[in-house]
Amino acid sequence: MTTLLVEGETCWRVRQADRASVIIDAADFFRYARDAMMRAQKSIFMIGWDFDTRIDLVPGEDEDEAPEKLGKFLNWLADQRSELDIRILKWDIGLINSITRGETPFYILSWMFSKQVRLKLDGAHPPMSAHHMKLLVIDDRVAFCGGIDMTIGRWDTRDHLAHDKRRRSPMGFSQGPWHDATTCVSGPAAAMLGELARVRWEHATHEKLEPVEATSDPWPRELEVEFRDIEIGIARTLPEYEDQRQVCEIEAMKLAMIRSAKKWLYIESQYFASRTIAEAIAERLREPDGPEVVIINPEGADGWLEAKAMDTARIRLMKLAREADVHDRFRLLYPVNDARKPIYVHAKIMIMDDRVLKLGSANLNNRSMGYDTECDVIIEAKPDDDATAAQIMAERNDLLAEHLGCKPADIAAEMEKHGSLIRAIDSLNRQDRRGLVAVPIRELTADEELLAESDLADPERPSGVRNRMTGYMRGKRYRHA
Repeated sequence: MTTLLVEGETCWRVRQADRASVIIDAADFFRYARDAMMRAQKSIFMIGWDFDTRIDLVPGEDEDEAPEKLGKFLNWLADQRSELDIRILKWDIGLINSITRGETPFYILSWMFSKQVRLKLDGAHPPMSAHHMKLLVIDDRVAFCGGIDMTIGRWDTRDHLAHDKRRRSPMGFSQGPWHDATTCVSGPAAAMLGELARVRWEHATHEKLEPVEATSDPWPRELEVEFRDIEIGIARTLPEYEDQRQVCEIEAMKLAMIRSAKKWLYIESQYFASRTIAEAIAERLREPDGPEVVIINPEGADGWLEAKAMDTARIRLMKLAREADVHDRFRLLYPVNDARKPIYVHAKIMIMDDRVLKLGSANLNNRSMGYDTECDVIIEAKPDDDATAAQIMAERNDLLAEHLGCKPADIAAEMEKHGSLIRAIDSLNRQDRRGLVAVPIRELTADEELLAESDLADPERPSGVRNRMTGYMRGKRYRHA
């Protein structure tokens, strides 16, 4: 088997990780991130779409002297350690959201002029493009990379209870169930994510920072190590802007995974709105011996404009996939909790067979392929690496077990019995409790047809930038690798 990780094509860099783990849902991520930051020696780098200083990182868990709320926690860290440099890079348009939702300007203004906790706004992007990558790097020794923003509405446990008093906004309003994911890595891979954070900081602020040299080990104490001594690929989306060239490594990697899958593609995404991706999936569905494709989405997009643009695009692409699915190997599902209330899916995960796991900030929409800034990490099992292959399969089973309200061993047993991902899901799925529901399809109205797949809300590239397809993106390499 030929590797899918090729620098300059499907990824930016490949680096060794002495430890790596997948973290599901924000309750665990916030707790692990807080623990790691408390043991930072020199540097904390936070790069993201949004941050809200009012969120509780560990609601209801007052077990130490450190504050629970993000803003107070970062200031407390700065007071405790004068040598600690804390930098936050936030999407500039996201500042409007901070003000309109009632976030106090105290932290925003004080951090913009602070010498220890520095907040900068990232405006180095085309008009209406979003700075969407989500990184937390501590001392260049440990890094988190995934889809979870440290902002309101993200915190939830893996139980996704119908009524959880801890799942409230800073204003006290109840918030719905939310499913998300990120990764934690250490070693040279973490240092390279630190380099990416510094590159992004320089693009946004024109300030060049040097790598961090520290002797700390901020790996979260309670986080179980799932992968050891493996290579991690780091893939990006960067829109062409000023002297920054267009980078579409994530799109190339997604297409390489789709075209290389032998048995299964398991995908979690906030959207299903990229025609390029949908057409690649449809091509595999037409094959008599192609892979099964299971996509987990939310029931519907969050917000009026997103629902109009993304949900209508999803309906059109669902029709495309279903027409190609002559062998009944495609499912598009959304999760519900024990009360049959929809769980919002914000995770961005793609797992190919037992060979490749990709997780990061990029969705299955056009913006993530070429218009916003994104970062994904990729774990690929080498042909003789049975341990990594087994763990990749375990990650998929763990995710499905969460959605189906069963144990990962149940998924493994049904997979062994049926040899089919779809049949395993069908056999464990129940209609009276937690489970998965088919995303409904309907006919679009005339105005929805005009908006579906339009560039208004979901552009594929900056204006004037043509779609430059590499050999990987045209499918000339790694088909059925």
